[in-house]
Amino acid sequence: MQFPPYSYVTGRFPHPLRDAEGHAYGKPVVGAAPLDPADWRPCDAYCQAIDLFNHGFYWEAHEAWEQVWIALGRTGETANFVKGVIKLAAAGVKAREGRANGVQRHAQRAEQLIRLTAGLSKAGEQYAGLELQELIRISQALIRAPEEFVDRSDDPVKIVLPPLVCHG
Repeated sequence: MQFPPYSYVTGRFPHPLRDAEGHAYGKPVVGAAPLDPADWRPCDAYCQAIDLFNHGFYWEAHEAWEQVWIALGRTGETANFVKGVIKLAAAGVKAREGRANGVQRHAQRAEQLIRLTAGLSKAGEQYAGLELQELIRISQALIRAPEEFVDRSDDPVKIVLPPLVCHG
């Protein structure tokens, strides 16, 4: 996968889609196939979003996961799980924007959605290749000390959140 030259942060870089200098300007938004949590690898957008997230491209990961969420019809167990990881990506965006309160708010919602998935899922400890308890731990760390994840640098890309480790 080729990564963009920067991870979008409001006010620091051109908007990827709306600005003529944006890294995705003029490119069509590609929809995603629905995600099957038991067979998640064929869902390219889901896997690409994990890659983007792990390399510090939180806005871009959010956008890719949003396409998966839309493909799932925005409702149901799997859609709620995807919305949870979207909220983790949103926390990363807020961390790059320097907004600790936004980090905390998005992490709280991520934790709620991931706990909901963990409570409903018959899949066990993993869901769509990710450890549910690890996602909850990441969310809780962001909730407890959001300022520790804030980075106001003008670096084009900065990894500020723990990585998501795929299993299976």
